[in-house]
Amino acid sequence: MIKHTFMLAPVQQQRPRATHYGRSIRLYDPKAVKQFKQTVAEEAMLTYRHQPLSGSLAVTLVFYRPVQQSLSKVEKQRRIDGRHLPVVKPDLDNYIKSFLDALHGIYWQDDALITDIVASKRYGRQPRIEIEVNEIQEDENA
Repeated sequence: MIKHTFMLAPVQQQRPRATHYGRSIRLYDPKAVKQFKQTVAEEAMLTYRHQPLSGSLAVTLVFYRPVQQSLSKVEKQRRIDGRHLPVVKPDLDNYIKSFLDALHGIYWQDDALITDIVASKRYGRQPRIEIEVNEIQEDENA
């Protein structure tokens, strides 16, 4: 099992940018996404020193967004307590995509190994991303 908290604000996956390279086109991540993925990968490599997992995986993710500073104290507390959820952009699936891509080759050989995923988007006093990864024992009798 892998369990870790990344103390950084989640960044959504954005559409790739394109540039012409001779007759071909090269696609690349926007700068903010590239930096986010690099930061996540570096921290993961420092804290997880094992071989990447290679079996079926179950992943649980919680993305904590910062609370807007312009809100009243009462509204900020409602959001931190989970009474008001972040039903705003960016979409949860875009957070998932950028984060899982950053961990490719570190926590797992390929994110295609993830067969089960539970993800949440919440507000928090401190922006962060919590992850738990469990290997799934496949039933040979099924």
